[in-house]
Amino acid sequence: MKITAAKQELVKSLGIVLKAVPSKTTMNILYCILIDATVDTIRFTANDMELGIETIVEGRIEERGLICLDAKLLSEIIRKMPDSDVTIETDPEYRTTITCENSVFHIVGKDGTEFSPLPSIDRVNPVVMNQFQLREMIRQTIFSISANDANKIMTGENLQIHENELRITALDGHRIAIRQMMLDASYEDCEAIIPGKTLSEISKIVSGEIEDEVRIYFTKNQILFEMEGTLVVSRLIDGKYFRIDQMLSNDYETRIRVQKSTLMSAVDRAMLFTSESDKGTLVMTIAQDTMNLSIRSAAGSMSDDVEIQSEGKELRIGFNPKFILDALRVIDEEEITIYFLNSKSPCFIRDDAGSYIYLVLPVNFV
Repeated sequence: MKITAAKQELVKSLGIVLKAVPSKTTMNILYCILIDATVDTIRFTANDMELGIETIVEGRIEERGLICLDAKLLSEIIRKMPDSDVTIETDPEYRTTITCENSVFHIVGKDGTEFSPLPSIDRVNPVVMNQFQLREMIRQTIFSISANDANKIMTGENLQIHENELRITALDGHRIAIRQMMLDASYEDCEAIIPGKTLSEISKIVSGEIEDEVRIYFTKNQILFEMEGTLVVSRLIDGKYFRIDQMLSNDYETRIRVQKSTLMSAVDRAMLFTSESDKGTLVMTIAQDTMNLSIRSAAGSMSDDVEIQSEGKELRIGFNPKFILDALRVIDEEEITIYFLNSKSPCFIRDDAGSYIYLVLPVNFV
């Protein structure tokens, strides 16, 4: 095999597929990237058996072939090369020479036929959306998944499609994030729990441009994201997602309207008095057109008044400030509405159109 490509093209493609190279595995071949130049395009593939990524590399094929090269070593070599064309050439014994201007590296590869291929998924009847929408929906929900593997379902996000409505939900036992959008076409109803790692990596790969499409294909156990020149295949999390609709309520006894930036700044200041050992409770005291935010910890205390438009009963309620701040950071509107039932019930941050809902459970305070 002999291929030549610009360094920047190789760096870009390696950056995409490296996301699917495992940090630890018993299958040494999976530490490699498969370079496939057996047909008319150069393809890089990585696969950790849960997440697989394939991307096309812009370059030219001088001799066709197939080789597996250590992903970390190849990436470091290419990254340190001069900004010029790079040639990768292999012999029948998998000895590989990488050349760029006056720099020459010799490394040993592996038989490409031993590499685990990506699962084959029929690409029919895709769900189509633009890459900007997908990236934003992930950004506005991913923070609510659980980092604890004790409940595998909580480490993923639930994607539901009903006719032309798509909804993504994430929860970790203390909060729920829901993002909804209308698609340009109607589809068959489907539901899948997508690993948080997959969605996190997808959000880094998509271009974020409205003009660029992503096509999504589902099977019982797999999901495929197809973008221009790149495929991402992931296993789905097995199981039934939580029935969250019964947790959502339109009832409230107190409602406030507040400038997001003002509230976010005040909560951010309160975070100065939280730590790993002392989480601290942010106490919201809601009165007529004023909300006082206060927090106490071993490090000190803070009190801050925020102007609001209030409706309903006065209220005093406590929250983990990080959970409030996480939600505020991903809301694009400058003015937000927060609904409260009582001091023991969750608060809801949501817009009138129903495109997002954030539920945060309160915490006890003295």
